[in-house]
Amino acid sequence: MERTFLMIKPDGVQRGLIGEIVKRFENKGMKLIAAKLIQPTLEQAKNHYIEHEGKPFFAEIVDFISSAPVFAMVWEGQDAITLARNLIGKTKAVDAMPGTIRGDFAARNPFNLIHGSDGPDSAQREIANFFEPHEFTSYDKDIQPWI
Repeated sequence: MERTFLMIKPDGVQRGLIGEIVKRFENKGMKLIAAKLIQPTLEQAKNHYIEHEGKPFFAEIVDFISSAPVFAMVWEGQDAITLARNLIGKTKAVDAMPGTIRGDFAARNPFNLIHGSDGPDSAQREIANFFEPHEFTSYDKDIQPWI
């Protein structure tokens, strides 16, 4: 099973969309194995967006995700990264299709509600940035064979 890191950003938390967003991943059959409401430190925010360091918008996105609580999550499932990114929708809110999280709820960038890992390497790095190994829960979903 593949793991992915998802983070409901400050705008999603402030707008009260945690339950609505989590529900979409549960409805798709993915398994939540770690979650917490935290306010990222400046160091965590910089590490999270390290691939954008040096770009003109780096400071803005670092400031944004460290400005208020986020809901950090680790989800597990077959093709979890691709599945999650399809549910999330395109990065730019105006380009996100209706039916996706961003297409249904995001109004503008950088307030696009949610982050999802873009590949296995970034998932591993992002998970380690926000979670310790003891924070994961291992369990079987009885319905998993039918998903």
